[in-house]
Amino acid sequence: MTDTDVIHIAVQTLAVTAKVSAPILMVSLGVGFAVSLFQSVTQLQEVTLTFVPKLIAVAGVIVVGGNWMLAELIGFTRQLFDLLPSLIR
Repeated sequence: MTDTDVIHIAVQTLAVTAKVSAPILMVSLGVGFAVSLFQSVTQLQEVTLTFVPKLIAVAGVIVVGGNWMLAELIGFTRQLFDLLPSLIR
């Protein structure tokens, strides 16, 4: 296993991680921004008002996109296992 192999696997790992986590993070960011805007307009400062909508939105994203996320992770894992014999020299 050379330095190039390690860097290639690390870059692929970071890319898959970013691709799988991006929908959850973007929805959480959007909901958090909308709730904070609502709180600043209405001057209603309630902690559960920020937590519950984010929780519901993230759960919805996982329900809708969970199959795709799991398929991406399984595909990457299979690719790593297929690459394993060529890395052991």
